[in-house]
Amino acid sequence: MKYVYLDYNATTPIDPTVREAMEPFLKDQFGNPSSNHALGQQAAGAVKQARGQLADLLRCQAEDLIFTSGGTESSNLAIQGVLPPSGKTDPIHLIISAIEHPATVEPAKSMHRRGHDLTVVGCDREAVIDVQEVAEAIRPNTSLVSIMHANNEVGTLQPIRAIANICKSSGILLHVDAAQSAGKVPVDAKELGADLLTIAGHKLYAPKGIGALYIKKGIELQPLFFGATQEQGLSPGTENVSQIVALGAAAELAQNRLEADAERLGKLRNLLEGQLKHGSGNRITINAQGAERLPNTSSANFPDVVAVELLATVPELCASTGAACHSNTTHISATLAAMGISEEVARGTIRLSLGRHTTEKQVAYAAEQLLEAWRGLSGC
Repeated sequence: MKYVYLDYNATTPIDPTVREAMEPFLKDQFGNPSSNHALGQQAAGAVKQARGQLADLLRCQAEDLIFTSGGTESSNLAIQGVLPPSGKTDPIHLIISAIEHPATVEPAKSMHRRGHDLTVVGCDREAVIDVQEVAEAIRPNTSLVSIMHANNEVGTLQPIRAIANICKSSGILLHVDAAQSAGKVPVDAKELGADLLTIAGHKLYAPKGIGALYIKKGIELQPLFFGATQEQGLSPGTENVSQIVALGAAAELAQNRLEADAERLGKLRNLLEGQLKHGSGNRITINAQGAERLPNTSSANFPDVVAVELLATVPELCASTGAACHSNTTHISATLAAMGISEEVARGTIRLSLGRHTTEKQVAYAAEQLLEAWRGLSGC
């Protein structure tokens, strides 16, 4: 079976150029970057080059980047790392939004269980976070605000610069989860006003298991675990050189293709949405269509069907649903719930996320197959 893959927000395939860049470090160039001999220094040079490539994509200083095992480690370090070094301290206050990824939500909840304060701010119908609500949530002991740059489900881009201005005026750190936006839209750490910024390699055509955290100069974080001094002692352990090289190559490729990819994917996304709406007599609706979104992301509501069952009738199409259904119970995603999407509508929500290898032919086929399956299940 030949698959039509429209789940790029879940993970991307490794780009052939990226695979080619990392292969020597899986073979002959296997040295430890901490070693002083020739092989070690080759590896150290490769890590340095990759750090520079990623810095170019994020328009930041290379020394402000550390490599991690992925977006989850990066966000955990950014959030839990704001705690004071040791000993009993007064509770600190964190602010996150209701549409964050679990890699932000769970460490924030963990800190809350340990006695720290947590506020969750909402969003509007388009999944845009209310800047004023963030401002009103700030307390004297607020230490960190953590907000995603782009929502992984509906694609909405958040008003990060406005939130950053509020944080700066109050002396509060801002962590931005850019796992979904980096490589799809411009991500300038300084322009956004981020103090901390998360990157996940497998969202931009690098392998799973590699990520990075931007840490603005002068900010001190406490490590989550301990070892040697690699990555400023914040992600200790021998560097995963091949993966780091891959992330660097992916960042350079994304930088070179950013504008062209965004334009092409935006047209394909609009084509897909147009075909779904037209073919259903506008009964299929699109979430957050009026907001500024990632060019590759569409969240479509198929009425009178269950999304899981709909996708099961088109097994060659790879996509994600907006709700999980178990034993006649529906669990709506946190994002759709925060947007005020009803359970009835969310049951039929499918996320279609396009990527570098998506073609117009695939988009047309996906729309045709989804419409046919929807008509068959709904009786329309």
